[in-house]
Amino acid sequence: MTKPFLICLYSFCVFLVVSMFLNTLTPKFYVALTGTSSLISGLILIFEWWYFRKYGTSFIEQVSVSHLRPLLGGVDSSSPSNSNASNGEADSSRQSVSECKVWRNPLNLFRGAEYNRYTWVTGREPLTYYDMNLSAQDHQTFFTCDSDHLRPADAIMQKAWRERNPQARISAAHEALELEDCATAYILLAEEEATTIMEAERLFKQALKAGEGCYRRSQQLQHHGTQYEAQHRRDTNVLVYIKRRLAMCSRKLGRTREAVKMMRDLMKEFPLLSMFNIHENLLESLLELQNYADVQAVLAKYDDISLPKSATICYTAALLKARAVSDKFSPEAASRRGLSTAEMNAVEAIHRAVEFNPHVPKYLLEMKSLILPPEHILKRGDSEAIAYAFFHLQHWKRVEGALNLLHCTWEGTFRMIPYPLEKGHLFYPYPICTETADRELLPMFHEVSVYPKKELPFFILFTAGLCSFTAMLALLTHQFPELMGVKIHLSHDAWFNKSFSLFACSICQYCSLFQFGYFYLIFII
Repeated sequence: MTKPFLICLYSFCVFLVVSMFLNTLTPKFYVALTGTSSLISGLILIFEWWYFRKYGTSFIEQVSVSHLRPLLGGVDSSSPSNSNASNGEADSSRQSVSECKVWRNPLNLFRGAEYNRYTWVTGREPLTYYDMNLSAQDHQTFFTCDSDHLRPADAIMQKAWRERNPQARISAAHEALELEDCATAYILLAEEEATTIMEAERLFKQALKAGEGCYRRSQQLQHHGTQYEAQHRRDTNVLVYIKRRLAMCSRKLGRTREAVKMMRDLMKEFPLLSMFNIHENLLESLLELQNYADVQAVLAKYDDISLPKSATICYTAALLKARAVSDKFSPEAASRRGLSTAEMNAVEAIHRAVEFNPHVPKYLLEMKSLILPPEHILKRGDSEAIAYAFFHLQHWKRVEGALNLLHCTWEGTFRMIPYPLEKGHLFYPYPICTETADRELLPMFHEVSVYPKKELPFFILFTAGLCSFTAMLALLTHQFPELMGVKIHLSHDAWFNKSFSLFACSICQYCSLFQFGYFYLIFII
């Protein structure tokens, strides 16, 4: 009987002390408390918004998933069901990685003659470290083999491709050329040291002479062992790369017919080397010549259901079908009489292309500014859209009415795509990892196009509401101190006054706890 009485007496005393403390508080205290809470909430809101725009996710959600969930109770790997779930998550992660495979841009520019000139003029770096690192890996894969130590020049170039410093790579290439004519050394100088396309072409011609000699010698010895076979594979990659870049030099210098002939000969000589996607170079050159019959023939071969698609394939097919009707197309007339069969085919081709890569139309319609394309692209991503529009915008402008037809019909694609986006229409569902990969491939000054648009995370909305609520409390307390203070003149009930004060103070305390906990996550975790 004594213990409950003491507990009640203690609680009553605590309540009296709290009430006396709250009764001594002035309205200025509540103005300062709610104002500070609103300011901190505003800072949190600004940080959350910046983090969401840069990384596409909420900071609190990311920390909760990566740090707090294991602390609050992780997955028990001992149970079979959880192990199956973890296996499923691993499979989905592997699928996500495979869906977001990065491809080498078949129309990539020259570093010395084009990318570096852009840097000299603007002071901006058009290539990211991630993109250049992928190129270094490609060079080591294509231009090196295990037998490079047998030839001193190739051994030097094997180290050169691993160098991060451009000047060190160029110096190593010159050192290799002092020993012998090395095709890969000429390639490096043409790509990175040459400041004009003509100079790059001259170096590639020297590389072709050296590369053909190595190719003929390794071709005769390729069946003598695995070492010679690997060497022949390397020499084949070098020769194909040189011829393809020479064709691109001819295209850039205005010798388009010569470039088309070189590409056709290259595809005929090495039909199995599809990793370079030379047919996309050929399509762009044929469009420049306005040889639409040959473009259709190339599409008939590569626009197949069993072959991987690309923005170049899908949008070129749409351009050819739009060309047949775009010069006479009128949206007003089409709404009155309906679409003809040819117009329907053109609209369906545009919808197919937009579903494959929804970022392209904004660049073709010049609703978004273009930048230099990266050396690697992500299919169906913003990087591929930039690479396609950079070279093909002129071909769409050349076809009368094509951009008008695209403008009138491209947004209708999104009404056909099922929602939620786990289901596809004409292609596989749109991968969710494109935004992250594109942010790695594209420079920081470019605003990455995101599809589908992400909804604002809960914590941004919560922080915005918290900031608005505390700001409102501070404003009301400042404007109406007698009404919002400890002594409320509208009520003579002291109990209500104390309850209100306790309620307002509790809200501010909870807000402060949330804010300090947030900053703890930022600076400690």
